[in-house]
Amino acid sequence: MSEIEIGSVTHYYGNINVAIVKLTDVLKVGDNIHIKGHTSDFTQQVDSIQIEHKSIPQAKGGEIVGIRVLQKAHPHDRLFRITV
Repeated sequence: MSEIEIGSVTHYYGNINVAIVKLTDVLKVGDNIHIKGHTSDFTQQVDSIQIEHKSIPQAKGGEIVGIRVLQKAHPHDRLFRITV
């Protein structure tokens, strides 16, 4: 199993458990991700990606998206895609 860095968190909205992420590579619904920072360190499967409140099946590098997260994320946390 390996990890590829594909973006970083810019904002976190705790009331709706959504992290805003600036991507550097493709992210798809169903991907397994790892969010890691000074106090964050968790993995999960992506079940929702949105751009401006519209659900999309995948996003590409350069886009800023919202993803639902299971735990609190912080600005500057790094986002990794887990590959097997």
